[in-house]
Amino acid sequence: MRPRPPAPEHFTSRLRSPAVASRVGVLLGISFGLCFLTGLVSHYAQLPQQPVPFPASPAWGYRVTQGLHVISGTAAVPLLLVKLWTVYPRLFLRPPRRLRGLLVEVAERGSIAVLVASAVFLLASGLANSTAWYPWAFSFRTTHYALAWVAIGALVLHVAVKLPLIRQALRADVDDTALDRPTATEPGALSRRGLLRTTWLAAGVAVVATAGNSVGWLREVSVLAVRSSDGPQGLPVTKSARAAGVLETATSPAYRLTVEHAGERRTFGLEELQALPQVTETLPIACVEGWSENAEWTGVRLRTLLDLVGAPAGSAVVFESLQESGAFRTSALPGHFADDDRTLVALRVNGEVLSLDHGHPCRLIAPNRPGVRQTKWLSRVVAT
Repeated sequence: MRPRPPAPEHFTSRLRSPAVASRVGVLLGISFGLCFLTGLVSHYAQLPQQPVPFPASPAWGYRVTQGLHVISGTAAVPLLLVKLWTVYPRLFLRPPRRLRGLLVEVAERGSIAVLVASAVFLLASGLANSTAWYPWAFSFRTTHYALAWVAIGALVLHVAVKLPLIRQALRADVDDTALDRPTATEPGALSRRGLLRTTWLAAGVAVVATAGNSVGWLREVSVLAVRSSDGPQGLPVTKSARAAGVLETATSPAYRLTVEHAGERRTFGLEELQALPQVTETLPIACVEGWSENAEWTGVRLRTLLDLVGAPAGSAVVFESLQESGAFRTSALPGHFADDDRTLVALRVNGEVLSLDHGHPCRLIAPNRPGVRQTKWLSRVVAT
């Protein structure tokens, strides 16, 4: 006999109910919304041209938003799995024959298909990014950004289509069976309240297990926090000096940092940089991968170097690295960041000379700035 395809009546558990799906969906929507908004902040912070300048204060702002981005995305994983499990029987419903009902059904199923596909991609690629694993050839940042808009659009459409049912389900008691499928009569291994509590617990465990990337006091219990303060000089390393191809140039006695503006040009060896007035600032470094860490940075104020070449206040600055190639070999710094007294060409971190992996001989460090834009192994600074 040929196997028969599944039908909604084959799924008899009372746990697969709009009452459960709606309640999980509310928290899932909050997680997705928070992840989307904080992702927009991160994307905007990395744009070379910003219609509205990204603020330099508070210094910890990017650290908080990026930590929330990864935490909310991680929390969404168990929520999405439970949500899909509860609505799975609807996949096998026969579409209605009447045109109006058919259009509603097509909109609902289409939005769900797009939402599920984009959500799975975003969560899977985001988790891979948090471990610095990139088994793909496309640009993670641009693709992740584009699919985020697709996912949020599909989510809004899905909520709009299902809003009457969602409101009914949320207004009724969770054990109310009025909205259940007729065949969903068998008790599950848990009660509905038990399933919801287990789901909240799973989401909470996922949060605690990863939040140590950015919340220091949770590191002892954050077993999935793939980055910590265990790197050189108490800071994680995303790209090593070896991977950047700077082992020889960064340690060469002939090293010079070039600072330029409008034809005025100065070069500085490491000893000359060390002879300039040194200041120390406590600033976080935060990465798009979700980890962050506070550190004491010592070096020359960027504004001091710009004054030596006559760059006026408000000048934007382009930084170039000794790094041979890569998307972040150069970075642009808006003028209000360049003028901020906390923005340094750092030579030391946590009281020690910068290690090679942290940007020796010198690196940029600025407040409220994505880590990938805090250029390491500086070779050239050009004020425009």
